[in-house]
Amino acid sequence: MIWDSWSDFFAMGGYALYVWGSIVVVAACMLGEPLALMLRRKSILQQLKGPRRPASARKGARNENAA
Repeated sequence: MIWDSWSDFFAMGGYALYVWGSIVVVAACMLGEPLALMLRRKSILQQLKGPRRPASARKGARNENAA
């Protein structure tokens, strides 16, 4: 397809809403997927680490204050 001007290009022969809407949806998915994966990875790593306990609360920990 050959366009005479930039406005013809952006109008896409009357299908601009479909064409540009599709491009926006694909771009959003391509940007959102890595973000979702990073957030999911961070959440899983936090679950695997579990809650942090102070050293004094751990089983078998030495009492450093005892004489």
